[in-house]
Amino acid sequence: MATLQRWLVSIGRAHTAQDLPDPTKTELVKTTFKGIRRQHGQPQRQVAPALRDDLTMMLRGLDNSTRSQRDRALLLLGFAGALRRSELVGLQLGDLSFSEAGLTLRLRRSKTDQEGRGRQVGIPYARNNSLCPVQAVQDWLQILTPATPASDPAAPLFRAVNKHGQVAQKALSGRAVALLIKERCLKAGLDPDLYAGHSLRAGFCTAAALAGKPSWQIRKQSGHKSDVMLNRYIRDGRLFADNALDGVL
Repeated sequence: MATLQRWLVSIGRAHTAQDLPDPTKTELVKTTFKGIRRQHGQPQRQVAPALRDDLTMMLRGLDNSTRSQRDRALLLLGFAGALRRSELVGLQLGDLSFSEAGLTLRLRRSKTDQEGRGRQVGIPYARNNSLCPVQAVQDWLQILTPATPASDPAAPLFRAVNKHGQVAQKALSGRAVALLIKERCLKAGLDPDLYAGHSLRAGFCTAAALAGKPSWQIRKQSGHKSDVMLNRYIRDGRLFADNALDGVL
């Protein structure tokens, strides 16, 4: 259904751009689409959010190998920055800026910013060093330094690592991020079918909602343009908070 909806939007925009009547707005098309939705519609599959406990379980299985250092940095940064997998693999060394407060990320382009205006995301140091995304990224950079000149700001941050621990020059793909998360879930005893590349972003938003953070503060980190999409995470995160059944049974 989501794919069909995107096709309709694309068709409508193409006609509008040519100053032609939008055929998707006709009563016939709208009625047909409603009928298809009634007959074939189903709830959109949502991946499970990787919450703090899930993240801790995934990290527990990591060692000091090159691949583990990369995975630790990717998992923690993806969660802390509420990053999409495309944003993770799009990060370059020149997009990182460290200070006493933490790490500042420059996201040059994202799903909702196709014009490339970019935005900055602040990642503060964590109180728990084992869960600190800033420290994890710094540790990963120590490994990257011998393979990449520090003067190359366009070099990708997250890259493939072969079985011999050798780091490639090419950036990871979005699919590789999803497979990485599933692999770490499997090793942690979590069901990998429930988790995907979006689980880190969903995990931050849900965890922040559970912690009682206001929506504007969550959006500042996640980059959501409005509360419409964010409310799904907040609703799920607060499902049992102030529940009407409390004290009834």
